[in-house]
Amino acid sequence: MTSATTRSTTAPSSLTSVRPAVSPQRLLDDLVPPRHFAQARFATYRADPEYPSQAATLARLEEVAREVAAPAPAGLKGLFARRRPAPPAVYMDGGFGVGKTHLLTSLVHAVGTDVAAYGTFVEYTNLVGALGFLPTVEALATKKLVCIDEFELDDAGDTTLMSRLLRELTDRGVALAATSNTLPGALGEGRFAADDFLREIQALAERFEVLRVDGEDYRHRSVVTASEPLPAATVESVTAARADATLDDFDALLEHLATVHPSRYGALLDGVGLVGLTGVHPVTRQEVALRLVVLVDRLYDRDVPVLLAGAGEAGLFTEEMLGGGYRKKYFRALSRLGALAEEGRTLAGGTPAG
Repeated sequence: MTSATTRSTTAPSSLTSVRPAVSPQRLLDDLVPPRHFAQARFATYRADPEYPSQAATLARLEEVAREVAAPAPAGLKGLFARRRPAPPAVYMDGGFGVGKTHLLTSLVHAVGTDVAAYGTFVEYTNLVGALGFLPTVEALATKKLVCIDEFELDDAGDTTLMSRLLRELTDRGVALAATSNTLPGALGEGRFAADDFLREIQALAERFEVLRVDGEDYRHRSVVTASEPLPAATVESVTAARADATLDDFDALLEHLATVHPSRYGALLDGVGLVGLTGVHPVTRQEVALRLVVLVDRLYDRDVPVLLAGAGEAGLFTEEMLGGGYRKKYFRALSRLGALAEEGRTLAGGTPAG
């Protein structure tokens, strides 16, 4: 899909030098599976035979894809058109690493990226913030399917906003699919996410079909991958040797993020293949930490490795943050940033921290 906004193919020298101007059309065009899941298909999902719910969910989603992709019955007009069956709405409930995002993006590819939208919960709330509620509804109503990954329940206002958006879309015949945002080992949070989801979306609850996806984390990883930081000199030399790399001071980047709408963080990374940060240290302000989480998500979506100098990602968020209402966001960010930092260390030759 081609965006209405020209995208740079040359990386800037630093992220703080970029002030992306993103058209509304690009924000909508970007609602496709990220690079990380560009090749995800139902055929490539490996259901674990020890957990039959995985194969059952796969089969049901294949049915949903056929139902959504099927042309509307001919000859239904006026009042009769309103009697068409309600569009499918499915919610995948399961733990971390059981392949829910793989299945969700496979559903998008099966239906067609031209008629299906995919985004995380945060991307949709940011879209509403950038475009306005009604323009967002009108734009998404042109799709046959809207998929929401990592549906979050930690902000009452955003949850209410999303519930209203989904209600408007289902009323217009748009099919829906969503996943939860859970942590491995969080027994209550992982297993009762469906109850929380259905309670919070209230009027929409009866329209959603819950698909349970049991299993273990297929990556067999811990919540957080702690990567040792690199010397600042290493980060500077490695980024200087690559045309697609950026180099920023951590504090300067955090200040810059406050001046860019989160819906534009993806555009901030146009042409970037490697991000270097120096002076990394713990973040103590919640609004700053939440902006950083969004940037990490966009880096992960685009498979952009990072080089971290300073304190690295260990201890990046305070204990209060990791125990508070946004803890799922923070643990997700730590897990993803740790993985990207390990990729960065590999690119840097595994130089130990000094």
